[in-house]
Amino acid sequence: STEIATPHIDSVAQGGVRFTQGYVSCPVCSPTRAGLVTGRYQQRFGHEFNPGRDADHATFGLPLGEKTIADILKGAGYATGIVGKWHLGFAPEFRPQRRGFDEFYGFLGGGTNQWAPLLYDGVARVESSGDPNYHFMTDMADKAIAWVKFQKAMTPGRPFFVYFAPGATHAPHHVPKEWIAKWKGKFDQGWDKLREQTLARQIELGVVPAGTRLARKPEA
Repeated sequence: STEIATPHIDSVAQGGVRFTQGYVSCPVCSPTRAGLVTGRYQQRFGHEFNPGRDADHATFGLPLGEKTIADILKGAGYATGIVGKWHLGFAPEFRPQRRGFDEFYGFLGGGTNQWAPLLYDGVARVESSGDPNYHFMTDMADKAIAWVKFQKAMTPGRPFFVYFAPGATHAPHHVPKEWIAKWKGKFDQGWDKLREQTLARQIELGVVPAGTRLARKPEA
C-alpha cells in the first residue's frame, strides 16, 4: 500500500491510464511545470535553470512561440481553465489568459501564503477573505468545482479542461493541523527508507524496469 491514499488517481491507473514519463527538472518547479504544460523537454525551448551556473542564466517565462496544452485543446473547441499555481511568467504576455486558458484563479509566482494568498481572478486582485478558517487548497477545490458546474450548465455539450495546480506541496508548507494529524506516523521510517520502498513498489507495478537503482546521494 502507498503512504498516501489516492483512490481517484488509483482508479484512473487501474483503468489503464498511467503517466510514467514525467520527471522533475534540476529539480526546480518552474522548468518542470513548463515541460508539463507543453509536453516538451523544456530546455529545447530555453526554459531552464541550472543551479550550478549564475542565476543570470535562468529563464522563467514560457516563450511566446511555445504552445501549451490549453492552446491545443482550446483550438479543438474545449473550454480551458487553470486553478492554482502558474509560475511561468509575470508579464501580461506570459500570463495564463495569453497562453490558451479562458479562466485563471490562482497565484502567479512560485509560492504564496496558503492562509492569506496573493491571488488573481483573471487579471483582478482577489481581496483577502478574512476568514480564520480559510485555506487556499479548499478555495482552489471549490473554485474548480464551481467552474466545471458552470461550464456544464452553460455549454453542456462542450468538452472542458482544468489545470489544477496546488501550491500547498511547495514551500511554504502551510498545512492545516488536522491534515498533519491525519498522516502522523506515516513517514517515521525516514527519507532513505521511504525512497527504497517507493522504488520497490514502482518496479513491482512495472512503472520502472527491474534493476533500476536509486540515484546516489552526495557525500555532503
